Amino acid sequence: MFLHLGRDVVVLKKDIIAILDVRTAQADATKEFIEIAGDEGFIKNIYKKDKEKSFVVTNNNIYVSPISCSTLKKRSQMFSPL
Repeated sequence: MFLHLGRDVVVLKKDIIAILDVRTAQADATKEFIEIAGDEGFIKNIYKKDKEKSFVVTNNNIYVSPISCSTLKKRSQMFSPL
C-alpha cells in the first residue's frame, strides 16, 4: 500500500519509519538529526513556503510534508481494495 504525502508524492507504507510533527524539530536531538540529513541531501521538500506540518522519515529520504501527522495517520489506516 502507498501513502500520499502531498504534491504528487507517494511512498510505500512499509518504507515509513516515522511521521513527526514539525514542532519536534525544536528538540536538540531531532534538530541535529534533521540538520545532518539536510547536509547529506536526504531532505525532500514537498511543501509551499511556511506550510510545512510534518516530517516523514523513510528508508531512503525524509520528506517535509504540508499534511499534518494526524491526517497522514488516518490516511495510512485507510484500506481501499482495488
